[in-house]
Amino acid sequence: MIPNEKHVSDSEIVLHHFMMPEHANPLGNVHGGIIMKMVDEAGGLCAMRHAQRPAVTIAIDSMTFHSPVHVGDLVMLYARVNYVGRTSMEVGVRVVAENPITGEQTHTNSAFLVYVALDEHGKPTTVPRLILETGEEHRRWNAAKERQAQRLNRA
Repeated sequence: MIPNEKHVSDSEIVLHHFMMPEHANPLGNVHGGIIMKMVDEAGGLCAMRHAQRPAVTIAIDSMTFHSPVHVGDLVMLYARVNYVGRTSMEVGVRVVAENPITGEQTHTNSAFLVYVALDEHGKPTTVPRLILETGEEHRRWNAAKERQAQRLNRA
């Protein structure tokens, strides 16, 4: 049975990927599309862990790259649920590139993605409520709620 509420920490995801030459352009910078795919994978896994059901991407807010990711970097993606509606979830994903030799870390970009949980017939289904425990979780919830209102106004 799926619980009717879950803690933010119950569904957090951390993914690590080592960037190889096949991920990059001739300058040695990893293609932005590769990073976007990894962001969606981390976000989707986080949403599925929260809903305990399949989840599909319905929106990705703009993604700005603050600095490049290079071949040889270890890319770490940190995903957590910020907000839940009835059937949808906003997941925030933070991307950090680390030089595994020096240990230097760079925050390369972040994104907010919205997923909808699906039932066994492929129809939207309810998701567990989110238990907010910290001031940071409340801040992220409020910011996400405002973004969701803006998304609905644009639609």
